[in-house]
Amino acid sequence: MNAVHVGSAERALAVGTWLIVGGAMLYSVLTVTPLMADHTPAAWRWTAPILPLVVDAAVVIVVRLDSVLARLGGHGGAWPVALRWMTGAMTLALNIGASALVGDLVGVAVHSVAPLLLIVTAEAGLAYRRAITSAVRGLEERDRAERQAQEKAAEDREEARQQRVRERREHEAALAREQREHEARLIREEADRQDRIRRENQERAEAAAAAEREARERREREREQAQAERERLERQAAQQRELEARQKADRDRQERAAQAERERREQLREQERLERERAALLSAGPPAEKLPEDRARTVVRAAFDAGLAVRVAAELTGWSVGWASARYQELRDATATAAPALG
Repeated sequence: MNAVHVGSAERALAVGTWLIVGGAMLYSVLTVTPLMADHTPAAWRWTAPILPLVVDAAVVIVVRLDSVLARLGGHGGAWPVALRWMTGAMTLALNIGASALVGDLVGVAVHSVAPLLLIVTAEAGLAYRRAITSAVRGLEERDRAERQAQEKAAEDREEARQQRVRERREHEAALAREQREHEARLIREEADRQDRIRRENQERAEAAAAAEREARERREREREQAQAERERLERQAAQQRELEARQKADRDRQERAAQAERERREQLREQERLERERAALLSAGPPAEKLPEDRARTVVRAAFDAGLAVRVAAELTGWSVGWASARYQELRDATATAAPALG
């Protein structure tokens, strides 16, 4: 028996129980409602189905909770038992009440079938569920024991395997240790032989190094002598280049001084020429008529450079004071713009 069979049995029990409960409830409502209607005032006969529905609801509660407690392996105590038997007795009494009141024994027997079947089904279903729960627990215990046994066997096999692995590793370690000792002995012997060869080579190398050192010292002395000669020649060449550089620098200074003197004399001549031209322009006096604009601008520039008043410049050009004032303002702006640029 496995979980599939247990689940199938529980489904069959649940379906059968609820079929019986549903049928008994329907039959009870149909049977009890006329009895309650006969014993209820006419104005309240519409309440006749309430009592059988309440009793049947109690039956449903009992069946449902009993199934849950049985599945969990619990026990509700005396009150659930009292509720089961009380609802069963009430259902039986209500179903056979109408027949008992008229003395109809056959009707009593017929109407007692559904309530008695409901009562016995509830008790039997509870017993079945408890038995199934007990059986399921037994199966779970058996499965748990089998799993534990399998786990123990697996652990034993794993321990045996690890023991074999440890023994194999110890054997391999012993072989490796012997191999390392043999290799170490061979290495020591080879090291001793190499040491002898190294000492012999070192002695030969020291002799060769001594000879090489003597030759190197001889070459070093020759190189130092050649280096000293080169340095002497280089110093002489550097002194000659320095002398030539000083002479060239003196010639350049003399040429720059002569050039500066020529430029200074040229500037003086140019300044004298401009002064003569400005004096000629300013000494011409007021013209008979307005000068051409280019000539007038030249006169205004000469008057501006000479620091003459705007009125004087206007008189010398024949143009208006406003025009001369505008030219003076242009010259002032040009002078102000040129000053920061020069700075």
